[in-house]
Amino acid sequence: MKSLSSKQKKWLLSFHLLFDGILLGESVVIVIVSIAALSATSREVLQACYLIMNLIARTGIRASMIGTVLTGILLSVLTRWGLFRYYWIMVKEGLTLLSIGIGVIGFYVWSFRGLTMISAEGLEALHNPVFQVNTAALWTGIALQIMSLAGMTVISVFKPWGSRGH
Repeated sequence: MKSLSSKQKKWLLSFHLLFDGILLGESVVIVIVSIAALSATSREVLQACYLIMNLIARTGIRASMIGTVLTGILLSVLTRWGLFRYYWIMVKEGLTLLSIGIGVIGFYVWSFRGLTMISAEGLEALHNPVFQVNTAALWTGIALQIMSLAGMTVISVFKPWGSRGH
């Protein structure tokens, strides 16, 4: 298979980092909006917070995740790194699967459930045990998402664990 020139690799890496930065930024926005939801004192604000999280999950996170994954695969396949040649790349692949599950599926489901309960119950949803479990799942997902994205960045810089051998 033909490998990339130095200039092509730099462009592809630039797009990969751009998509990854957007994805991390969207996750931080979900943190900020989730904090706002915790302190909401009106139905409208609480509903708006969950609507924003759901919109980000349905659009931006999906698009940036697709861009990040596609450019990451191309970087692996079209360079000397390969998909399974190094342990650090395989760890990144596992973290990517976790990130897809949380970002694409989890954030959508948790924000949609919260939005549905708020629409039906208003601020009373805050006292509903199902809503509280949903909120706990959302916060767990947020923490795991931020840690996995940050972890992938650190792993990419340090490239620990070496080659799997031949």
